Amino acid sequence: MSVEPIPDERAAVAHTGEQTLLLIADYHAGIESVLRVEGVELDSQADQRRDRVLDLLAETDADRLVIIGDLLHAVGEPWDSERDELRDLFAALAVPVTLVKGNHDGDIEGFIEDIDHQITVTDSQGTRIGPIGFVHGHTWPAPDVLDAEIVCQGHEHPVVRLEDSVGGSRMEPAWLRGQLAPEAFAEAVPDATPDGDLVVFPAFNHRSGGTWINVEGQEFLSPFLPDGLADGEAYLLDGTRLGPYRSV
Repeated sequence: MSVEPIPDERAAVAHTGEQTLLLIADYHAGIESVLRVEGVELDSQADQRRDRVLDLLAETDADRLVIIGDLLHAVGEPWDSERDELRDLFAALAVPVTLVKGNHDGDIEGFIEDIDHQITVTDSQGTRIGPIGFVHGHTWPAPDVLDAEIVCQGHEHPVVRLEDSVGGSRMEPAWLRGQLAPEAFAEAVPDATPDGDLVVFPAFNHRSGGTWINVEGQEFLSPFLPDGLADGEAYLLDGTRLGPYRSV
């Protein structure tokens, strides 16, 4: 059993012993339409997002696609642009999909009912596939999810600010990984006995922003971060290890 980031991609592959999973978080279909209403004009990258998923499925020979929350972008009823993008995505997929419901996926069930594809939507407390737990991260995980050998989470969109010797800086998406800190969950999830690792995924959507993990004063979004990953480390998409994520 393993969860391994795919080099230079915002995705990971997991081997459960029974099947191979392609894992992504925070797809945010239709984001450009929402940004346009907010005054930001961007061409849609719906086709590019779909093609990236298809290429990764082919590369990994995955048996299932797992989306760790926020398949949609607009909160509430899906917009027409989201519906159109997802119809095209599901029509192109040849593998079943598990969607771990995120905070942007509020009314997705009604839309999914009309899609001719094998899609399983979990509740917001997450799900397990074999020894791997999945939770979007905006709510506390279910006890059995938290007790998994590895817990995979989205929602946070972690990014790091890297500075050069002349004062310039750039933003880079990052993976966070480390052992779960049981004391952070003791009050909210008292029936759990977490003893595994937590992997926090970068956002699959390049345009969805992120949480600066190494900028003073930046607030985390998840109710169990940073305490639940007290000793975690940060990694760039190319695999570069940055060390403890709170002191990068």
